[in-house]
Amino acid sequence: MSTDAPHRRDLALFDFDGTLTTREMLPDFFRRAIPRPRRWLGTMLLAPLIVGYRLGWVPGTVVRAAIVRVGMAGLPLADYRRHGEAFAADVLPGVLRPEAMARLRWHQARGDTVVVVSGAFDVYLEPWGRQHGVDVICSSLAHDGRHLTGRYQGPQCVRADKPARVLARYDLSAFHCVHAYGDTVEDLDLLALAHHRHYRGRELTGPAP
Repeated sequence: MSTDAPHRRDLALFDFDGTLTTREMLPDFFRRAIPRPRRWLGTMLLAPLIVGYRLGWVPGTVVRAAIVRVGMAGLPLADYRRHGEAFAADVLPGVLRPEAMARLRWHQARGDTVVVVSGAFDVYLEPWGRQHGVDVICSSLAHDGRHLTGRYQGPQCVRADKPARVLARYDLSAFHCVHAYGDTVEDLDLLALAHHRHYRGRELTGPAP
């Protein structure tokens, strides 16, 4: 009987928005899921926050939480889930980066464990993950069983929460090597977990930007 130790596969961690897709997808989903009158109201109420975000003065976590609070509080849970399933099926296939998906498939062909770690909503990212055979760690919205409350369920899955959730689910010592892929500063904590760190399509050999 062989006494060789079992081969340990790698762990590949992918951000979603901007890494696997050509752009951030939450604004597209908000336009789909939030009724038009609420979008108009939200545009007026949140305009200063959005301008501050674009100028780099306001964190994305603050802007996203405000949009969820103003635009999604009280929306029927069934409608929210329906929009998520449709978004995964109809929209996401058209915005995937071919080169990034090829890299994801390369990891799968090697037998690696592939995980998408994203601030995106589970309502559309989980159906997409099932379709592509990858694990998903992402953000969730709170609800009372019938309606959305207008708040996140726990912290948004960005920045330090990304590696924290990965470490809570996976024992990194069980893997031979860790790869991570991201495209914004909100991914840098995730990249810090990895032996091989890829930022905006290029492998980093020095400090992260």
